[in-house]
Amino acid sequence: MNILLVVACALIDADGRVLIAQRRQSDDFGGMWEFPGGKVEPGETPEVAVIREMAEELGVQISQPCLAPLTFASFSYENFHLLMPLFVCRKWQGMPEPRDHGALKWVKPSALRNYSMPPADEPLIAHLCDLL
Repeated sequence: MNILLVVACALIDADGRVLIAQRRQSDDFGGMWEFPGGKVEPGETPEVAVIREMAEELGVQISQPCLAPLTFASFSYENFHLLMPLFVCRKWQGMPEPRDHGALKWVKPSALRNYSMPPADEPLIAHLCDLL
């Protein structure tokens, strides 16, 4: 089974809320909420991929010292195995906007389970609740 390496980032605002993004209806898991991120490209480190993905998907700039690895998800889908490090970031430049998603929402960690998420994202919630 092929392993797919993707990254995710939990942007955390001054009120301790986490940014989640809603997948477009036309995407896999359409309409579900997720922690923004994406595939690690050949030659990229996970940190470089997060910085690139946050700029592409949300229009925000992050510097590497502002990223902190929190945990990771390891989940087998039917055709591949997903390995997804989750980074947290409390400092960035720009206002997040939904460039690749249907919507964005700032959510208290305790309310994250109220949002339907892909199976690989769900185990990450407990770690964010513990952190915040």
